[in-house]
Amino acid sequence: MFDRSLLSKLSQSAWNVLSQYLRQAVPYEDAVPGAANVIQSFGDFLNFNPHLHIIATDGCFYGDGFFMVCPTPAGKDLQEAFRYEVFKILKAKGKITNALIENMLNWRHSGFNVYCGDAIWPHNAEGLENLARYIIRASFSQERMTYIPAHGSSDGTAKVIYESKACPRHRSGNGKTKETFDALDWLALLTTHIPNRGEQMVRYYGYYSNKSRGMRKKQGKDNAVPALIESDVSPSAFRKNWARLIQKIYNVDPLVCPKCQGKMRIISFIEDGEIIEKILRHLDLWDIRNHDPPARKATHIPELIIDPSYSQLPETDYWVQ
Repeated sequence: MFDRSLLSKLSQSAWNVLSQYLRQAVPYEDAVPGAANVIQSFGDFLNFNPHLHIIATDGCFYGDGFFMVCPTPAGKDLQEAFRYEVFKILKAKGKITNALIENMLNWRHSGFNVYCGDAIWPHNAEGLENLARYIIRASFSQERMTYIPAHGSSDGTAKVIYESKACPRHRSGNGKTKETFDALDWLALLTTHIPNRGEQMVRYYGYYSNKSRGMRKKQGKDNAVPALIESDVSPSAFRKNWARLIQKIYNVDPLVCPKCQGKMRIISFIEDGEIIEKILRHLDLWDIRNHDPPARKATHIPELIIDPSYSQLPETDYWVQ
């Protein structure tokens, strides 16, 4: 919490363990896996709970664009090695000592947990998209938050009631719990999870690292990514993905006419800046965002009210030394 540079070391620790596991399952010297690690610092109620969400290849790339699938790793196999790797980095940074490491190794519950989900195949577009959206989820959900203004609170202090997400391990009820925070305390908790300027929360490793991609780009092989199953998406449908993604993010279909609501057909793409400006000026849209500056003093600030409806691993001595 007080040294956010350690979060990048946490990500590196996970990659060290996962990459070594996958490499040792492929009998090639140049085998390299790939992963995208997303650093998350928050728990369900904005408590500080550093952890990682990772999308990784289920095998390794090798040779000239070949790929070999590895056995699915078990979380318990990676968990112990991950703990040792974190201890190793924290010790190197002077944050912990050998005595503290020995003490923590004797804990009944290690405080570490690794979960490995099932592999998702290339044709499962919905599964891939859901996973990608989940690993970069926000620290809180507006739909689970209820704001109570000061005049509606029993003690005259604005409150935020936050509902946890459903827990699948609860067999009865929805498994949800609620906590109430003073509004300013809620904001203070939220700000502890804002990255510092220039801090990268998404990191790419191995085959997907910037260095590897740059080398493949120089060789003209950046798009030569092998797939175990050929995509059944036609080239024309693939080209329309941009429209689907815009609709998903902004809830507006860019191919529906805003006047007659009919389906529009793409005639051409215009990329020349001067022509774009000329067209937008002709339609009186070029300066549409211009407006008068705001008043110097606000006379009224409305209350914010949110509708509530809305083991292939080295021995222990490798990791601690």
